[in-house]
Amino acid sequence: MGDLVNLRRARKDRARVDAAGQADAKRVAFGRTKAEQSLAKAERDLAERRIEGHRMEPPRDERD
Repeated sequence: MGDLVNLRRARKDRARVDAAGQADAKRVAFGRTKAEQSLAKAERDLAERRIEGHRMEPPRDERD
């Protein structure tokens, strides 16, 4: 005779494996470390300051 299989346990194991696969996919799509996020923010801020520093006319609220 074959081995006995607990269907409830097999279903839960399969769901656990599926959830782990989905989590891996989301980590690749959305996951960045805090260091990577702060570096990207610093680069955006620097670029914005450089652009504002080269502005030829004052912003609208200062002209009035």
